[in-house]
Amino acid sequence: MMTSEPSDSQTLDSTFSRWAYAHNFNFVKNKDIKNIVVKCTLCAQPKELSTSRNSTSNLTKHLQRCHSNMKLARKQADNESGDKTLDKTKQPKLTFSRPPEILKPQEVRRLVAEYVVEDMLPLSTVESPAFRKLVSKIPHVLQSRKTFTKDLDEAYTVMTRELKKTIEVQNHVSTTADLWSSNNRSFLGVTVHWIDSVSLKRRKAAIACRRFRGRHTYDRIATEIEDIFSEYGLTPEKITACVTDNGSNFVKAFREYQHVESEEEEGEGEEESGEGEVHFVDLHSVLSADDEDAQLGLCVLPPHHRCAAHTLNLVANNEVDKWLATNPESRAVYRSATAKCSSLWTKSSRSTVAAECVEEVSDRKLIVPTVTRWNSFYDAYSRITEMSLTDINNLCTQFQIKCMNDREYLFLKEYCAIMKPFTVALDILQGEETCFYGTLQPTLEILMAKTLAMKNGLSPMTTGLPEVIVGAIKTRFAAIIDSKTALLASVSLPKFKLRWVKEEARRDHITLLLTTECRTLTTEELAAVVPDPPQPAAVAPSEEDFFSFEEQVNGSADAPMSVETEVTSYLNSAPVMESLHLFPRIKKIALRYNAPTPSSAPVERLFSLGSLVLTPKRNRLSDGRFQRLLLMRFNRFFSQGDGEMG
Repeated sequence: MMTSEPSDSQTLDSTFSRWAYAHNFNFVKNKDIKNIVVKCTLCAQPKELSTSRNSTSNLTKHLQRCHSNMKLARKQADNESGDKTLDKTKQPKLTFSRPPEILKPQEVRRLVAEYVVEDMLPLSTVESPAFRKLVSKIPHVLQSRKTFTKDLDEAYTVMTRELKKTIEVQNHVSTTADLWSSNNRSFLGVTVHWIDSVSLKRRKAAIACRRFRGRHTYDRIATEIEDIFSEYGLTPEKITACVTDNGSNFVKAFREYQHVESEEEEGEGEEESGEGEVHFVDLHSVLSADDEDAQLGLCVLPPHHRCAAHTLNLVANNEVDKWLATNPESRAVYRSATAKCSSLWTKSSRSTVAAECVEEVSDRKLIVPTVTRWNSFYDAYSRITEMSLTDINNLCTQFQIKCMNDREYLFLKEYCAIMKPFTVALDILQGEETCFYGTLQPTLEILMAKTLAMKNGLSPMTTGLPEVIVGAIKTRFAAIIDSKTALLASVSLPKFKLRWVKEEARRDHITLLLTTECRTLTTEELAAVVPDPPQPAAVAPSEEDFFSFEEQVNGSADAPMSVETEVTSYLNSAPVMESLHLFPRIKKIALRYNAPTPSSAPVERLFSLGSLVLTPKRNRLSDGRFQRLLLMRFNRFFSQGDGEMG
């Protein structure tokens, strides 16, 4: 007996035809009396599917499996005529199924603040018609400049509060300070640095870029610095050193208001001179002193370190230039070679045609040096010596300036070769993330060794220059080379330890110095840095009962290592920072003596950002507003996710 094929009317009366999402499928044919075949219109390549007349579960699973990223529109109700045919002319309404992420108003305002602060945009950006049109589609975002400024002030308060908490828990920090002038205004910048005791990575923050009015005298500098330190709870005992340049006003400020911990630091040979003496102070005269004198009298500054990078710049700009300009063998060629280089720099910087000629010859532009940075002079000379003498003279001929001879070209080549280690040392000492104070001593030692090694093979023009450089380094760094602070910082830095020391007697001296310093640490000081002992692995109860061995007594298990054992083990350990966690005494010394940076480059980078914030178009920024914007930008307050808008 043959089964009759179902009619189209039967198909249309099926459960499929009444399904709310049937319009996403086209009827193809009747498969049999119970099933039909349809084609999905949502698939990129239409796919035929079989489904029951009385059930749409198969098609529902298909939609969930293949089109879950779409929100499908339900079929409209049947029209009044009762026509139940599928309207194939209508296209499905598709939307993303993932609900849009709803941001809180505070989060959106924080993002706007991050955009303005991180890109150093004017505060008037929030009043720009184009900006307001952009954010008008976002609810609860539009705000006036006054409200936005108030939010920034609140965010700055939060940043300052959190920064003070962070500094408070540090045992040792260092600072850098410098003065900067822009648009007829002077500012005193201060940054703070420390080593995280857990990650052993260097951390930094800017704590001030304060307007400095009046003359830059040493006493006013001392007062302002001390006031900034007091605001953040930075005592002379907490600050291991403040790094500044070699300016006479800074040097005198720290010399006059230097913090002295004990009589031994006041000078050698004075330990017994004051024995038994009692000094009386007229209390009435102190209390009746005027406010300014009293303030200056109470001003106490931490130990002072001169910027190593600035000191090396002085060696290059003063001692090296002086020797080249006065030495009979180099005087004439030095002047003529630099004069011709200067002519090339002038021509290429003032004429676009000349600059294009240089690019055609060397595929690179000439570097025009700046007066304040010796590195730029070295880079400028090196760029010229990268070209052949023939190409240089072809350019000189085109520019109608005097050509360079073989002797001058050789002098520039030798000068750049001798000063190459100098520039590498400068780059190292001006680093931040991985540059600690312990880097200074090894860097100077290697710099002097590499410079002296350049002496062989030089012409009479420059043969005496390496010795001049080494002599100048020893003179200018006399207070640092082989000092207790520098040696302890270097030996407690796993990267160096004693690897940079060649003489056996000197190695023994530094080892003894480290051992002696370890013995001075108290139990309380060690408790702050001793790492938590590793937790034993969990053991199943049945397994623990089975292996019930008698515990063996080990007298040294809980006892700390002796000083000698710790020092010896440390010196033989891997040269990685993480190894400090195994040696609590060495770690304590490293955190203290390596807290300072070798140079004042961080505060100079703060001023570099400042020049981008305090542009001529924004010279109406108030001093306080400028400091707040600059510090939030330098500290990356918003980009690190800490900035919260009320």
